[in-house]
Amino acid sequence: MEIGWMHSRRQRQVLVFFVLLSLSGAGAELGSYSVVEETERGSFVANLGKDLGLGLTEMSTRRARIISQGKKQHLQLKGQTGDLLINEKLDREELCGPTEPCILHFQVLMEKPLEIFQAELRVIDINDHSPIFTEKEMILKIPENSPLGTEFPLNHALDLDVGSNNVQNYKISPSSHFRVLIHELRDDRKYPELVLDKELDREEEPQLRLTLTALDGGSPPRSGTAQVRIEVVDINDNAPEFEQPIYQVRIPENSSLGSLVATVSARDLDSGANGKISYTLFQPSEDISKTLEVNAMTGEILLRKQVDFEAVKSYEVHIKATDGGGLSGKCTLLLQVVDVNDNPPQVTISALTSPIPENSPEIVVAVFSISDPDSGNNGKTISSIQEDLPFLLKPSVKNFYTLVTDRALDREARAEYNITLTVTDMGTPRLKTEHNITVQISDVNDNAPAFTQTSYTLFVRENNSPALHIGSVSATDRDSGTNARVTYSLLPPQDPHLPLSSLVSINADNGHLFALRSLDYEALQGFEFLVGAADRGSPALSSEALVRVLVLDANDNSPFVLYPLQNSSTPCTELVPRAAEPGYLVTKVVAVDGDSGQNAWLSYQLFKATEPGLFGVWAHNGEVRTARLLSERDAVKHGLVVLVRDHGEPPRSATATLHVLLVDGFSQPFLPLSEATPAQAQTESLTVYLVVALASVSSLFLLSVLLFVAVRLCRRSRAASVGRCLVPQGPFPGYLVDVSGTETPSQSYQYEVCLAGDSRTSEFKFLKPILPNIQGQCPEPETEENSNFRNDFGFSIQLK
Repeated sequence: MEIGWMHSRRQRQVLVFFVLLSLSGAGAELGSYSVVEETERGSFVANLGKDLGLGLTEMSTRRARIISQGKKQHLQLKGQTGDLLINEKLDREELCGPTEPCILHFQVLMEKPLEIFQAELRVIDINDHSPIFTEKEMILKIPENSPLGTEFPLNHALDLDVGSNNVQNYKISPSSHFRVLIHELRDDRKYPELVLDKELDREEEPQLRLTLTALDGGSPPRSGTAQVRIEVVDINDNAPEFEQPIYQVRIPENSSLGSLVATVSARDLDSGANGKISYTLFQPSEDISKTLEVNAMTGEILLRKQVDFEAVKSYEVHIKATDGGGLSGKCTLLLQVVDVNDNPPQVTISALTSPIPENSPEIVVAVFSISDPDSGNNGKTISSIQEDLPFLLKPSVKNFYTLVTDRALDREARAEYNITLTVTDMGTPRLKTEHNITVQISDVNDNAPAFTQTSYTLFVRENNSPALHIGSVSATDRDSGTNARVTYSLLPPQDPHLPLSSLVSINADNGHLFALRSLDYEALQGFEFLVGAADRGSPALSSEALVRVLVLDANDNSPFVLYPLQNSSTPCTELVPRAAEPGYLVTKVVAVDGDSGQNAWLSYQLFKATEPGLFGVWAHNGEVRTARLLSERDAVKHGLVVLVRDHGEPPRSATATLHVLLVDGFSQPFLPLSEATPAQAQTESLTVYLVVALASVSSLFLLSVLLFVAVRLCRRSRAASVGRCLVPQGPFPGYLVDVSGTETPSQSYQYEVCLAGDSRTSEFKFLKPILPNIQGQCPEPETEENSNFRNDFGFSIQLK
């Protein structure tokens, strides 16, 4: 086996220069290798890594591979060792036919970084074919008076081998009358001719039988034989002669079958049968026999098979003219095939990278080569892609191109590109080839989740069930895959006192929000917090949104009557003079409702009365007034039941029971003396105690004021001047509100309020806070007053 480099020392120096040049991005010629045909598959050719000056691992890490022209891969590259091996047994005759030298071109492509090296493999012929004659017997008719030295052409032998392994010599035996003269054609083929060395005598020997042997130049030589039968005939004085020895013809490769290629013509001076000429192809090759045919009578040469410029560019055809006496002459037809643009450009993708990451500029997407087997302008090409794409075509070496990104790409703007590579030749008409490449863009985590709203306002009705779904937040991420998977979480509250972890929770996967406990509007009317959304990229990106939760009030509190006191051991009795005019203010029912809005709007209605029509209640403020003039016939004692109802749905209500005593002036007491202490008997004024509960509701610091008024009517003395009032014994009933959500009552405060003047003026003085179970007295009139205000019930209250 003969395998190895065909390099001289000078060639190695040139190779080193091109290898160094390739490191800067340009192409280089790697060189030429040789291998004899029929070498077994897997045989070693050369070590490319060594020839390129690369280490063992560099060939693999740089992803080196072999690119061969054509469909078959004749070579393979071992990436681990850099060895170039035979991929399949090579048959030189199949690969190249008669062409010599037989060269297979290939490229060595390295992707990281991109480099392309041109190389070629020469397949060396071995003597594996013997010469073969297409005719096993040749018949020659030679006139007996042929002069010595006359030449008679013989058919040559065919040998598929080339060079010295082709036919090199002919021998004839026995050789008493003839010897062999060897002629060489332009295509290096050799054909024999018989040369007459001894005169013939038809009467003595009318027929001769000879053996023609063809020998090739192999070692050892191979041979083939054919029989030559010579018939000695009577005299034929003239051989045919062609009008011109060489005919030169050009035909386009797209000529139709049966078209006329050329017409040859010969003449013979003899007459009769000796002057009748027939034309034949002389020693045609197999390809010529299939391509051309000659009309034996007219000498017209016709196209038998389509010619192809890319396969065979020219033919040398020999034509023989033979007369009836057996004499012949020959001429040569030189047929030139003219190229037409009948091959579109061919695109071969050598490397393709898809997907490519976004935000990365100047990435090599594809490496491809372009070829066109036509010649001249027919084989010149122009390559292009669409103008509106962020990609560029860059020429490399020897019809190689690279497709690179023109700028950093954004997957969120466009995730896929369909690139049409258009290659057009310069022939007439122009032929075009289009090759489609799909490039996908892979995602990089460059987008944070974005909430659909910057803030969310959620409404929940109080007294909800725990784990109630109260709303959702939503964020989207323009990235894809893991980079777009959003996780939700509650961020630490800005208010450290807000027990957020006990109020709400969030589903990390879908952003659903849930109330963890039942909410009480009267304790917590609203709160706000931040929700975070983070993707699962590396590093993760996040954003946040504000969520406001407003608790909606439910009508879960009934009205509470502050005045008059209900369920008291000493119920209050209102004194009304019989001389009172219609509309006289008897008293005022004071009630509050812990709810808000419509649920806390109260209306008053006289529900029951001992004597209907005597008293009336104003619906909007709870004032109880006389409805008509009083008379002596009216009973002294009267009982009233006032219905207090809110405007909630469904409405809630409470009742207040009033005791009214009709008196002549204010001289008659309405309480038995046994019910009053000595201190009570001496008081001349009315003392009213107002309980004010101040509470902070949730984070909104809403001031909730609930009024509790306990009025104890004392026995009035003779005069209607300012007197003293007594504080009821025992603790004061209070109205306390849980404002912290912990169901722990807050502090309540009681204030002493005194009524000045008569009952018509409804003037009160708000004096000082007192503690339960401690009696207080109204101050003297000269007490300093700090501020005044009028309450919702129509009382003028002075604060001290």
